[in-house]
Formats: sequence, C-alpha cells, structure tokens
Amino acid sequence: MCGIIGYLGKQNAVPVLINGLRRLEYRGYDSAGLVVIGPDGQMTRERAVGKIDALAEKIKNKNMTGSVGIAHSRWATHGGVTEANAHPHFSCGNKIALVHNGIIENYRELKTGLLKDYQFVSETDSEVLAHLIEYFYSGNLRLAVEKALALTVGTYGIAVIAPAEPQKIVCARRGSPLVLGVADDAFLIASDASPLLPYTKRVVYLDDGEILEITLEKFQIFNLKDEQIQKTAEQIEWTEAQAQKQGFPHFMLKEIFDQPQVFQDALAGRLLPGEGAAHLGGLNLSEEELRQIERIIIIACGTAFYASLIGKYAIEHCTGLPVSVEIASEFRYRDPVILPNTLVLAVSQSGETADTLAAMREAKNKGAIVMGIVNVVGSTIAREAGRGVYIHAGPELAVASTKAFTNQAAILVLLGLQLGRQRRISLTKGQQIIEEIKQIPEKMKKILQQSEDIKKIAAKYQNYEHMFFLGRGINYPLAMEGALKLKEISYIHAEGYPAGELKHGPIALIDENCPVFGIMTKDSLYDKTRSNIEEICARKGKVILLATEGDEEARRLAEDVIFVPSTMEMLEPFLNVLPLQLFAYHMAVLRGKDVDRPRNLAKSVTVE
Repeated sequence: MCGIIGYLGKQNAVPVLINGLRRLEYRGYDSAGLVVIGPDGQMTRERAVGKIDALAEKIKNKNMTGSVGIAHSRWATHGGVTEANAHPHFSCGNKIALVHNGIIENYRELKTGLLKDYQFVSETDSEVLAHLIEYFYSGNLRLAVEKALALTVGTYGIAVIAPAEPQKIVCARRGSPLVLGVADDAFLIASDASPLLPYTKRVVYLDDGEILEITLEKFQIFNLKDEQIQKTAEQIEWTEAQAQKQGFPHFMLKEIFDQPQVFQDALAGRLLPGEGAAHLGGLNLSEEELRQIERIIIIACGTAFYASLIGKYAIEHCTGLPVSVEIASEFRYRDPVILPNTLVLAVSQSGETADTLAAMREAKNKGAIVMGIVNVVGSTIAREAGRGVYIHAGPELAVASTKAFTNQAAILVLLGLQLGRQRRISLTKGQQIIEEIKQIPEKMKKILQQSEDIKKIAAKYQNYEHMFFLGRGINYPLAMEGALKLKEISYIHAEGYPAGELKHGPIALIDENCPVFGIMTKDSLYDKTRSNIEEICARKGKVILLATEGDEEARRLAEDVIFVPSTMEMLEPFLNVLPLQLFAYHMAVLRGKDVDRPRNLAKSVTVE
C-alpha cells in the first residue's frame, strides 16, 4: 500500500526522492516524508501530512542535500494521519532511519518485551522495527536488519540507513514488493518500477526473505541465513512516456483513452487466425495437459474480480468447463475444495495484491495448477505462479483501474478461445470470434469520441447521492464495475445489480431521486432487460441507457442514451465498459474530487 523510494549515487538525492514519491503517490497519500544523509554525515528529515505537494512545499526553501536517502508515502494502517506517524521513523538517538510498507503483527509484544525501555514517539507498528534494528546494531547494518527480522512476524518492504555507515542502504522484503534499479552511477530502490524509469530500465526484483545491501560500488543480496544470492539485472519494457499524462488532465482519463492501443497489445502474437484459435505461451502446459483440465477457479479482488466474472462467462461459453470466481480475501479461509485437474487463475494488476497472493499459495498447496494473470513484470504472483500471462496494459497510475480491467478480461477471453478450440469451438466459430476481436480497437475509438457527450449527461446527475447500475448476463459484472468506479472516485453510493433481481426487493428504492444506469445492448437477454427498464420507467425512475447503435426503443425509454457499436455478445464488455468509465470520471471531476487519488484508497493493496 505505502510507497518506498531510495537513492544512493553521486547527485543530490532530494529531487530524485520527491520525483519518485510523486510516481508512487497512488500507493498512499495520507502523509509523506524523506531523510537524507548530508555531507556532514548527519541525517536530515522532513515529513508532512497530506500529499507529496505538501512535503515538497515544506522543503522548498531548505537546503537539504545528500547523496543517500530514503522516502515514503503513507497509506495509514496503524496510527492516525499525523506528522508523528509519518515515515521515515528514527530510532532513539537518530542512529537508524527506516521506511516500511506492510504490517508488523507482533509489534505490541516487541514494544512491551525486548524494547520495553525504548521511547516511542509514534502510534505505528513501523517504528518498532527502527528500534529493533538499533537494538542489534553494532557496526554492521545488514546484520542488524537480519537479526531484527528474525524476530519479526508480519509483512514488510523496508529501506534502512544509518549515519555510521553513510554510503549504504539496506533493504528487505516479505510480502511487500521492492525493486532495485541499476543505473550507470547510482542505485535506486522502489516499491515498483515506475519511479525508476527516468534513471534506468535495468532492474532486480527482490523475493521474499531476501536482504539487499547497496553501496556505491555494488549491490549484494542475502537470505535471512546470511547466505549470498546471485542475481543479475533484467530489462523492463515500460517506457518513460507510458508513465506520463501525455497532455491529459488526469492519469485516469489518459488510461481510459489508452485502451484501444493496450487492447491490441494484449492480443499481439496471441491470435492464430488460420486456426481460429489463441495461444498463450505463458501457460507452460502441453496440449494434453490443457485437455485434462476439468475445472477452473479464478481468484481476484476489486476490479479484477469483476473482470474475472466476465472471463467466467466467456470461458464457460467456449469450453463447457465449470468456472467459479472467488473473492481472494475469502477463498483461503473456508478450506476450499481443490479437485484434481483444477486450474486456478490469480488475477491482479500489480501482481502484489496480498489477498490474491495468499489465496494463490493456498491453492498451490492444495495441488492446483496455478497461473498468474498480471500486469507488472517480475511481480510476486508472476514469479511464484511459475506460469502465467502478462496483460501488457502498461503502467496504470490512477488508483481506479480502467485499462487493466479491459486487458484482464481480454486475456481470459483468449484463454477461453484457446481451451475452447480443444473442446467445442469449431474452426469457423473460432475464426468468427477472432475477426470480431480484431475490430474492437476501432470501435473503442468511436466510443471515446463521445466523451464530451457523456460529460453533458454526467452534469445532469452530478448532485445525486445514490444510483443503481443494472445489467444481465455478461453485462451484470459490468454493472458492478460501473458502480464501483462511481463509488471509488465520486463518493456516490452506487449498487451494481442483476436487472432481473431488481423486483426482488431493491425496486423499493426506485424513485425520482435514485437514477438508474441500465446496460441494454442487443444481446440474447435484450428483451428481458428492456422489460426490467420498463418497470423502472413505470415508477418514474430516471434512466440512463447504454444501447446498441440504431436502437430506437432505447430512445423511447430514456431521455439520456449512450450508443455503442454492435459486436458479439461475448465481447460486449470491451465496448460497454468505456461509457461507464467515462461517466464515473466526468461525475468525479464535476463534483470536484481528486480523480487519480481518491480518499482512503491505494493502488496496490499489499496488506490483508
């Protein structure tokens, strides 16, 4: 959840750290802080409540310099949003400075036991680690960190510095990601790769249970038994331009408009038109092994969960295999039944989602064939799964996910096509699906041209505080995703509901003060959905409709209609999601909300 950035090199660390924090702000923005070791060998720290701008303003007129430093943007877990609780944390006597992402579960026992004589100035669990490292420190920072972590229960990504060793940063991870950037004249450490892109594309991913020691000359990696581990840097594909707004007012809007291109990126090299099939090389399973799969379980959280539900419809349609979609945070706590020949898909944008990672490990321990579907190359899920597929959405920096949703669903559709050609999809049908898929990007562009029209519709509804989103079939999970987007960034209470269930209770809430956004595109359930919309109109409910181009019935039913091009039913979500995203975006902007950094949220949820 929190963001960590560290720098050790030959230039002033402060601008590098501030720039890195800005790129990591989506991970948490309750408070921020940094510390550098200056030319005099002393540590200088500044912290501020609020977003990175508050910290930048605080240090603007101060002469903070130093070529070694660490910084942190906080998403509060233990302790309120105060400057005292902001990182970096110092040990007594300012001998140790530490930034931490994760949760130390046994911090109370450590405070009242081994550290009972230490003075604590914050309410955080993280401060315990700073004192614990000092407790063991006798001139070798790495060994002190190693000894402290041996007593630590919980999750952590940490970076630690000490004035006694001014040209050194020690880092470690368990459950919280850390990436080392290897530049020509510097080393950087960060929670993900995005802050590294201006300086290098050469990275090393830390694994759980590893300790990293950085000096000006080299980096070394050890396990918790003090055994050295050899790793070499690898090249990342993301570009600096991908991580910028490129003229858009918000990252979210830019990422919505990225979707025609990133959808193509997800398909690249994976469609086999002549065979009417798809091929996902990362599966690492033979044709015979794929034929033996008898059940699929998809585990995910949030937006990835709704993308997975769309995948369920597509895979079941193509294969006839039973597919269940599980909320990752619940999956491992109910002793899930894993039958032989079960394929478990772990879907996560970051590849670091704590609940999804834990659920994947549970499935793996129960003998499932496990596969990751992630966006971030080298992420923990990607590495631990051993097989999987990258969605190639590029950096997604807005907290509310948009393009990752689309590409997650796209990969699941391709998986359905690949498995389906082995089972029940004919060559002709497979080729038809591929031809329709190839048309999606241009149809997306056509929908995105309606952004200003959707803004005008949003303006009519910006002051409402409750809203329903309705859909049926494959558009039901899309209704839930539309509601989630509105909740996340506009703070409007919204519910995504199956349209046929409205009459079983929720219709009691329908009146002139509770608008309904209905997805009524021309699919196999069109007539049923239209009847449900009629029920709302009969009760004077205000309706916005998402309809297929040329549908005059939609114009009769609703004053506000957004039209999308037609496509086959299985592919409708790739078009229908765009107006939902744009509607939520414009609603949030009109209501004066911080679209990219909504309150109480963080991009990568690395705590349970």
